Amino acid sequence: MAEEQTGLEERIIIKDQHTKEIDLVNRDPKHINEDVIKVDFEDVIAEPAGTYSFDGIWKTSYTTFTVTKYWCYRLLSVVLGIPLAVIWGFLFALISFCHIWAVVPCIKSYVIEIQCVSRIYSLCIHTFCDPLCEALGKIFTSIKVALRKEV
Repeated sequence: MAEEQTGLEERIIIKDQHTKEIDLVNRDPKHINEDVIKVDFEDVIAEPAGTYSFDGIWKTSYTTFTVTKYWCYRLLSVVLGIPLAVIWGFLFALISFCHIWAVVPCIKSYVIEIQCVSRIYSLCIHTFCDPLCEALGKIFTSIKVALRKEV
């Protein structure tokens, strides 16, 4: 009975990963579009001091801009939202697949194969270069430099 309960819980957990509830109020919880997409009327159209249009024109322009931007976005999301979601889902699935099945195994294989070369290289450096560098270091430690300012 306990095993059946554990299996049921695992199936529920796995199902929840793909059908989780989404927040319809906060649609950018990770703030990925914080700086990019916020474009208001004041960011696009501005009248400097002394060059003002009629107040009615300014209010109508503001309303027209805001409503047009809102409804064009909604219309584009209705027409292109689902097809683009399919394309992006496919693309990220392809990237994940390549990363999991090709990139990481190649990197792991390379790391394993390069360890042998790394050990041989390290051995050669310690065998030949370390004594040479120590000898040169001992030679140059006996050199003394004195600076004098001549007037």
